Amino acid sequence: MIDIKYSLIVEATEDPSFFSFYSPDLEGFTGVGSSVEDCLYKAKWGMEEHITLLKSRKIPVPTRSPNPTVTIKNTTFSAV
Repeated sequence: MIDIKYSLIVEATEDPSFFSFYSPDLEGFTGVGSSVEDCLYKAKWGMEEHITLLKSRKIPVPTRSPNPTVTIKNTTFSAV
């Protein structure tokens, strides 16, 4: 089970050792990792830190998603 509070999108890049991620539910939350697993790990803890930051700045925190999803997208390579 992946224990995250908000939905997450992980996107591959043209570099096979570089992935990016963001949450469509948690504005301003993004990150990078060296693998899908690394992104999931960083996102779980990064979301907690992001929420703490929002609270400290008195910015409203979005309601936790009752059924967060994880979507993994491949990159689109352009032909040269």
